[in-house]
Amino acid sequence: MLNEFQSFGKSGKPAFSNNLPTAPYVMSSKPVNNCAMNASFFDKHGIRLIQAPMAGSQNHRLAAAVFFAGGLGSIPAAMLTAEQLQTELSAFEDAIAALTDIPLQWGGCLPVNVNFFCHAPPPKQHEKETAWRQTLTPLYLAHGIDPLSVGSGPGRAPFSEESLKLMGQFKPAVVSFHFGLPKAEWVQQLKNWGLQIWSSATTVEEAQWLEQQGVDAIIAQGLEAGGHRGMFLTEDISTQVGTMSLLPQLAKAVTLPIIGAGGISSPAAVSAAKTLGASAVQVGTAFLTSHEATTSALHRQALMSASAQHTALTNLFSGRPARGIINNFMRDFGPLNAQAPSFPLATAAVAPLRAAAEAKGLSDFSPLWSGQNASDCEALPASDIAHKLLQGWA
Repeated sequence: MLNEFQSFGKSGKPAFSNNLPTAPYVMSSKPVNNCAMNASFFDKHGIRLIQAPMAGSQNHRLAAAVFFAGGLGSIPAAMLTAEQLQTELSAFEDAIAALTDIPLQWGGCLPVNVNFFCHAPPPKQHEKETAWRQTLTPLYLAHGIDPLSVGSGPGRAPFSEESLKLMGQFKPAVVSFHFGLPKAEWVQQLKNWGLQIWSSATTVEEAQWLEQQGVDAIIAQGLEAGGHRGMFLTEDISTQVGTMSLLPQLAKAVTLPIIGAGGISSPAAVSAAKTLGASAVQVGTAFLTSHEATTSALHRQALMSASAQHTALTNLFSGRPARGIINNFMRDFGPLNAQAPSFPLATAAVAPLRAAAEAKGLSDFSPLWSGQNASDCEALPASDIAHKLLQGWA
């Protein structure tokens, strides 16, 4: 099996296409130092724990549970339509309605982080998608799927003008982004509404770029993190480092608050991130097995088994590197494969295989997203998990 740092193809090109923004949405040529204001956000609200947004494995219930436990919950928007996102935000609003002092404490904002992808949609790749489906045809036939019935198209949508309007309607306290930032004018509008802007950085260069664009905080996503890599200025996976290596580098390179993310699943890890300069931590994998998560039974089973000791970055499920527990599809076709269509076009080809296998109780084609440390996963209420993690900040 190839490791996650190897490329495919005689050309030596990387095994995935990232549609990288070459800093097109620059708001300012000078770093913006709002550290005092930003630090007060974490201090004022006592936010030291952020529940990572996990598309497909959670809804507003998990976000609300983490908020009630003293953290900041997140609602992932990447796989939701505008109508679905509106429903989720309304449900979160209803879930915390009993706390009548919230509007005053949060300046009229909804105390939640809404997370968006902001990738540039790739051009049509008819030939590549067709070739990929042909490669998978033996699998389709083995599972009783007509290859001609397999669809195409993106499985995730980036931040849009419609998204912006919803943010203006609900005014979440934080709007965070993965894969850089959307249009500068949209970012500025969010800031004009008084909303915090956060984004993920996987390298010093990405963090410095984000600081120049005027974000309020940077999520330092270490290589251990589950799900999609937030990398956006490079496709070179060898630049990706672990959380405990990334945090001190970013602390030296930027003046903004930094949120540590990746491999943090225990009070000891929370304490270590704090020591290395984090203003807060973001945790995902530990919440995947919480009572409030919508994680499937197959996914939960994998997370709490010995299989979770084996994770890798793969582009098979979406077209971009994302960390998940190794399954048969990853073993046989990857984990990284240059034939897979660009993000997010790869999703459609795998979807019918996933559905057919899951109907048989198999996770052979399921994206079992997980960080490198699932050993602390427990089937507990999210509040118990949050309280335990927050002990590390005391």
